[in-house]
Amino acid sequence: MDEINKQIILGIDPGTIITGYGVIEFENNKLVALDYGAIKPPKKEKLSKRYFIIFEAINHLIKKYNPTAISVETQFVKNNPQVALKLGMARGSVIIAAEKNNIPIFEYAPKKAKLAVVGNGGASKEQVQKMVKMLLNLSKVPTPEDAADALSLAICHIHQIDFLKKIGK
Repeated sequence: MDEINKQIILGIDPGTIITGYGVIEFENNKLVALDYGAIKPPKKEKLSKRYFIIFEAINHLIKKYNPTAISVETQFVKNNPQVALKLGMARGSVIIAAEKNNIPIFEYAPKKAKLAVVGNGGASKEQVQKMVKMLLNLSKVPTPEDAADALSLAICHIHQIDFLKKIGK
């Protein structure tokens, strides 16, 4: 990748039970994981409270790391409209936190993030974890899987901005 200005990307893999997050700094062709983990609202809480907990946690991460962009996973649900609705609300919590703080938000399909990190859009969760570990020079694979997915979304966005720079956009 060509040298670009310092970027801090907050990757988010939204969910009502586990929302993965990963913060990556990119400067002088070097990727550094600043933080990663999961937001786990209590399952016993009603959904509206869980969405608010996600919003508050994302807002806290934004204040702490001051990202230049947020990269969030697009909705992927096969057959269950109820799951799609809940996931969409979790994504909405992330989007509102980004907008509240004037942070640009970019959305990527799970396959695109896997392709950017592993080179295979159908990669397994374990493959994503191992490649993220390697690309970020981590001492262990990032857990939970949702955190590794969030880191892969941040890496995907870095690849995208680098590509756009190379083609002059």
